[in-house]
Amino acid sequence: MSTRQLRFWSLLLCSLACSACGGANNYNFARSYEPLRAEKSHFADAQAVPYEDVKRDPNGFQTTEIGWFGVVKGMRDLPDGRTRVALELHGHQERHLCSEQSASSCRLTIAERELGPFSADLSLTPEQKQGKDRVGPGSLLKIYGRPSGEYADDGGPVLNATYYRHWPRGTYVTTADRASMRR
Repeated sequence: MSTRQLRFWSLLLCSLACSACGGANNYNFARSYEPLRAEKSHFADAQAVPYEDVKRDPNGFQTTEIGWFGVVKGMRDLPDGRTRVALELHGHQERHLCSEQSASSCRLTIAERELGPFSADLSLTPEQKQGKDRVGPGSLLKIYGRPSGEYADDGGPVLNATYYRHWPRGTYVTTADRASMRR
């Protein structure tokens, strides 16, 4: 087999392996949302429950897994070792904004407008609390969880997170970035 043929087969196998993994990396640099392997069951099961319904009656949804996007506003440690993360809910734009024709230039896109406050109780590892890619103010989280029935200090419902996905600041965009990114 020639070097050229070997290179071709190597590239083909690598691209097949990447497509089997979902194609997008942890930050979802793709034209539309692609759940991670560990996220797929939550993504399939999560209900699209309107914010106002959960805020009005969180106890009515305690058995319903909800999937919401939120930008982190603050955090505090809880006595049980978890972290309560204060978030501002944002809608997800189905078609992500891209700066070039390639899917790798696309960034997960949320609505610029905030829909309301909510909080989530998460189990964060020490690595997720420190370093340049830590969960902190300005991070985006996709929270999958069930309402606990309580309200946070800001008046928003609290979700007990069963799974979450994290985008550090700068790895996602809002609809306000339309002027500088292609569709």
